[in-house]
Amino acid sequence: MTKTQEPRPGKPAEAAQSPTETSPAPPDSLGARLHRWAEHPAVKLGLPLLVLAIAVLVLHKLAGDVSPAKVVADIGGASPAALLLALAATTASYLAIAFYDVISLAAVAPGIVRARTAYLIGGAGYAISNLLGVSYLTGGAVRLRTYVAAGVPFHRAALALGTSWSGFWTGLAALLGLLMLFHPQGLSGVLPIAPGLESLTGIALLVALGVLMAVLGRKGRHLSWRGIEADLPRATTASLLMLAGMADLLFASLTLWVLLPPDLGGNFAYFFVIFMAAIGLGIASHSPGGLGVFEATVIAGLGAGARSDLLAALVLYRVVYTLYPFLVATLGLAVGWLWAQRHRFDGAADLALAVMGPLIPPLAAGVSLVAGVVLLLSGSVPAEGSRLDLLRDVLPLPLVEFSHLTASVTGVLLIVLARGLFQRLTRAWIMALILLAIGIVTSLVKGLEWEQAATMVIAGALLILFRQAFYRVQDASIFRLDLRWFVSVTALVVAITWIGFFAYKHVEYRDALWWQFAWKGDASRFLRGTVGASVALAIIALGSILGSRKRLRPRQEIPQAVRDILAGSDDAEAQLTLMGDKEVLLDPEGRAFIAYADTGRALIARADPVGEEEAAIDLIWALREKADRMGRLCAFYGVSPRYLPVFLDMGLSIVKIGETARIDLTTFTLDGPKKKNFRYALSKGQRDGYRFEILPAAEVPAHLPELRAISDAWLAQKQGEEKSFALGAFTEDYIVNFDIAVLRDPDGAIIAFANLLNGAGVEICIDLMRYDGRCPGWGMSQLFTEMILWAQAQGFRWFRLGNAPFSGIERHRLASIWHRLGGFLYEHGERIYSFEGLRSFKEKWDPVWSPHYLASPGGLGVPRVLYEVNVLISGGVRGLVRRDSKERSG
Repeated sequence: MTKTQEPRPGKPAEAAQSPTETSPAPPDSLGARLHRWAEHPAVKLGLPLLVLAIAVLVLHKLAGDVSPAKVVADIGGASPAALLLALAATTASYLAIAFYDVISLAAVAPGIVRARTAYLIGGAGYAISNLLGVSYLTGGAVRLRTYVAAGVPFHRAALALGTSWSGFWTGLAALLGLLMLFHPQGLSGVLPIAPGLESLTGIALLVALGVLMAVLGRKGRHLSWRGIEADLPRATTASLLMLAGMADLLFASLTLWVLLPPDLGGNFAYFFVIFMAAIGLGIASHSPGGLGVFEATVIAGLGAGARSDLLAALVLYRVVYTLYPFLVATLGLAVGWLWAQRHRFDGAADLALAVMGPLIPPLAAGVSLVAGVVLLLSGSVPAEGSRLDLLRDVLPLPLVEFSHLTASVTGVLLIVLARGLFQRLTRAWIMALILLAIGIVTSLVKGLEWEQAATMVIAGALLILFRQAFYRVQDASIFRLDLRWFVSVTALVVAITWIGFFAYKHVEYRDALWWQFAWKGDASRFLRGTVGASVALAIIALGSILGSRKRLRPRQEIPQAVRDILAGSDDAEAQLTLMGDKEVLLDPEGRAFIAYADTGRALIARADPVGEEEAAIDLIWALREKADRMGRLCAFYGVSPRYLPVFLDMGLSIVKIGETARIDLTTFTLDGPKKKNFRYALSKGQRDGYRFEILPAAEVPAHLPELRAISDAWLAQKQGEEKSFALGAFTEDYIVNFDIAVLRDPDGAIIAFANLLNGAGVEICIDLMRYDGRCPGWGMSQLFTEMILWAQAQGFRWFRLGNAPFSGIERHRLASIWHRLGGFLYEHGERIYSFEGLRSFKEKWDPVWSPHYLASPGGLGVPRVLYEVNVLISGGVRGLVRRDSKERSG
């Protein structure tokens, strides 16, 4: 299925080609500063951990007098009727959750995905994401990929998921409005406002929802506000989503409410508000499922600190609402996957595999997470005494102690490894099986914990069943964490560590505990296991910080086959491959190649493949397959319309990023008012003794010191740095490949130069165009004009002037929002970069304009790829906004 949505164009790195200097960036607005502050790594790391730390301290204080043994007893004595009601409420909540996708897809993409399929995908997706938490992935991202695999166009799938979110918020607003309208007894305890004001607020909420439905009407609305546009659903769809949201929230809260002790579960209105606050703070903490934060908020809100029965209810709620749906989803996907694998050549089975494929990696990540948590938890609570007594006569104590420590470290590694499984990495899959095998052995050796060992066996069996989903090969460490995952893993380890301290709070702390080795030394083993797990996590975090992302490799040797293909290509800019800063994917028969860069996050090809078309198409697919195996994005930057059907076939989105200007030398003339300044520069330079000359490539080595001095002076004057990827740089190995156009002063000294990229005698293009302080103001115009006239005299058909970023992008009100954003930037972005000025300069030559595009994954993949391109060319945002170090003229 192809995707034709045109997402947001970013700031192309070819903005570095301007013939005018870049204006300073505008002062930051308050909003921009606040956004940058919020996105700062210290804030993104500190705030969630601060929320978690406060919650753990509150939880520790509130539960300080609770006996762990009493909590275990209360769990074991839970009412079967209450458990059945909780299971029923959880089932009803997930049935309502699944309706979000059914309703939104039926409205946005009717007839593409069967309601039953959408129902199953929605329910499974929410079950998996509720276990992993928003820090690991959003359920929407997984479901989005699933629906696209099922045939829904990307933009419609994204719109459907955005629409489904409205169900949660309108459902919450409706429930709160009803509660505040009727202000049941106890609600004033959490909303301390006057009853009259409370009722008015409730009426206002309900009236606002009614007005919203009336505004949406039968056809929905198109919202446009300060450049933000969205398609709103019709009233029928919004109403159904609101009802689904109300059922979801109502039954989710009922799951915990029926498990609460009778004296705490009497006032549902009060409890519901506390429950929603706990969910909100849990999300802010980035802890998987809000572990720790959710519990602390509920305990504090209910004002029931030292209650073992409340802690027992919270533990049971975790099992019922989080683990139970995940197990159901796991079982269902395992059965479906096994059925589809056995009937692989059946059309229905192939569709099932395609639909389930995106759900398998997060499911496997959840399996690894659960196995890791089980190992960590078992090391944080006392072992069963009678089993240890059996081991005493069989195994030596040091082996048991070592197994306990190993199990804790293995648990942390399995939790960290969940990220690699989510990325479909083969090495992560292999390492997970190894760690699970270690977990099986250590579970038995450290305490005959066969239940824990059985969990590891089941987890391993599931990973083996899903083997085909893990095919990617990545050179980065599988234990490397980004900031978001580090926060989540840390939050989870902290929460489990608190459980351990809670379990052993009756043990008086002393230094000897660290070195005490005894069969009854559970507290000592917990301390050593916690330290081992913490050290392992710290090493992983340090490695993630110090491990720099993959950069471009040093200069590559250019295969002779590539040089032969370039010699026959009429694409002059393809000669940039001779920079050697890109890797080359070469056709086995030497018919075509693609030049690309590996940024560590993406494989990005520069422009079209070079060579025979049939071989070029095969190479496009080969690069996409290579990126998929490596777990990278795949994109093609600056491509022409020639291969757009191929990019669409492979599901990439197409974004126009500007236009390329070329002079038709068969009709070129210096006549006309627009070329007046060029005629003046030409005549004045020739009159004053400034001489144009072409240095053949064979003579260039002898002039390298002189050319290097000019280039260095130019860079110093422009306060710039050499660039790469889509632009050339002054390196001796690169420059000696080309004829050089030079401008000499009356004394014969070279004062300016440009290297000429030759496209098989058909097209010519300049890359570097540099001068020093001796060059007069009109000197570069003379050089430019002389080169065009020389190319015309040599029989070239085209003279390429380069690209104009964002030029020619449609800004019609019905065009893509991302195209309109690009058009707005082109028209109003002069303080950032002279987009319009660049096109105006090229327009003076009466060129032929042709579009060029970015082909990349859709959605947020577009700005990610554009940022990676900018890093390749300019070294990042700073490189883009500093003075242009790659001007094409003076």
